[in-house]
Amino acid sequence: MKTLYHGSKDIIEHPRYGAGKPYNDYGLGFYCTESLDLAKEWAVSVDRGGFANCYEFDCADLAILDLNGEDYGLLHWLALLLRFREFDASGPLALEAKQYLLENFAIDLAPYDAIAGYRADDSYFSFAQDFISGAISYQQLGRAMHLGRLGQQFVLKSERAFDRLRFTGYEGASRDEWYERKMSRDRAARREYLDEERNRRQPGDLFITTIMDEGMGAGDERLR
Repeated sequence: MKTLYHGSKDIIEHPRYGAGKPYNDYGLGFYCTESLDLAKEWAVSVDRGGFANCYEFDCADLAILDLNGEDYGLLHWLALLLRFREFDASGPLALEAKQYLLENFAIDLAPYDAIAGYRADDSYFSFAQDFISGAISYQQLGRAMHLGRLGQQFVLKSERAFDRLRFTGYEGASRDEWYERKMSRDRAARREYLDEERNRRQPGDLFITTIMDEGMGAGDERLR
């Protein structure tokens, strides 16, 4: 049994399977987190407060794709973003990189009831764009993903998963408190990235050009 939270401008007692936006990180689904604080940050915007909806989730016997598991790496996560999110891939290298990652690191989501992995908010998304454009290495991308402690998400994908979710209440999130916390977290990640990580290339770092030129795939030990 997991406790999950969903940040929203609304109180959602009965999440509806098939609702939502298909161009979120992992496609259509109900996006949650195991962190109450993060749910409150995600619930607010610059001009309004929101709610952290609380649920109990029975995950017994469900097929859950854990993108942080040993069988997967950052490029699997990135391939999902490239599939569902709108990327600025206008340059020739970025376009080639996008095609390569989709061909070599795509995951079939059909067998899974839920997905656990990084949330690609604005700062994480910009780090990923820098990687496919050749500005930072695979190692730098990996380190950048931990800046600012921007959080993980848990996404319900199947009707079966929705049936296991039980609403238990909600907590309010004021704009004045939680929007500033959200922006502070994002600014911290960007500042650390620009000050430390973006220019921290090390000898032997793998860039997207090398990954493509050497035909590296999901099982390559160099991408562990």
